[in-house]
Amino acid sequence: MTTVLGQNQYGKAENRVVRITRDGDTHHIKDLNVSVALSGDMDDVHYSGSNANVLPTDTTKNTVFAFAKEYGIESAEQFGIHLARHFVTSQEPIKRARIRVEEYSWERIDTSEDNSRFIGSDEVRHSFVRKGQETRTAQITFDGQRWEVLTGLKDLTVLNSTSSEFWGYVKDKYTTLKEDYDRILATDVTAWWRHNWTSDEERMPNWERSYAQARKHILQAFAETYSLSLQQTLYQMGSRVINSRPEIDEIRFSLPNKHHFLVDLEPFDLKNDREVYFAADRPYGLIEATVLRDGAQARIPFDMTNL
Repeated sequence: MTTVLGQNQYGKAENRVVRITRDGDTHHIKDLNVSVALSGDMDDVHYSGSNANVLPTDTTKNTVFAFAKEYGIESAEQFGIHLARHFVTSQEPIKRARIRVEEYSWERIDTSEDNSRFIGSDEVRHSFVRKGQETRTAQITFDGQRWEVLTGLKDLTVLNSTSSEFWGYVKDKYTTLKEDYDRILATDVTAWWRHNWTSDEERMPNWERSYAQARKHILQAFAETYSLSLQQTLYQMGSRVINSRPEIDEIRFSLPNKHHFLVDLEPFDLKNDREVYFAADRPYGLIEATVLRDGAQARIPFDMTNL
């Protein structure tokens, strides 16, 4: 039986790099998990074991840390761009680089009021607590000519305690779910969005502002949509981002429906007036879809939301 080598890549995954920027007594922190994947003229290493075209994965790890010092970390996207450009332009056998980044957010410890007794005023500028919200994500791909930048987030948990209904659905002999005209709607948002910037570095988006604004529009749409289905809410979230951010052409969501069921308190002679719920973690409904700018083509892989 004859075999041939298919698509392949290699690199160093999950390089945890923390960069502290000291602006006098005020410190700033960037905390990233960076994965590097390289591809190109790699047939020989698979067929014969020749490493002549192989840049060691240990070298890619070292590059991540060196670049954190040399370039700093302005944003997850910009840091990925520096790395991808370096690997493709410095190593002739490498034709394509893909950099994936997770960013973990920190915020300054609040030392106001009673806490000020324990932490001096000069310490607040370099004391941090890890944010318990979403993880920011990014994927940067470069082939020597064109860029593809995907930005995203995961584990952004949101809940509306009202303004959501679910009724009028198909019913068969296995249907037991009752129609609901005032329910809790909750989900963990995972999203990726694609920027239409591909080459002109003078017109590169402001990555930090773009992320903050896209996140804001996702949250605003979730809060302001009177929802008759999670699908409707998803579409409104995506539409708000596309219509508000001209640099974004496509956004893909994966939204698990975090079910909340009213607890039956009648056996205890208690009336449950939509006050006490059971939060079921599984099984759960899973709603996934892509929202596109009119005329744009879908390019975000379906399984990106599982990363």
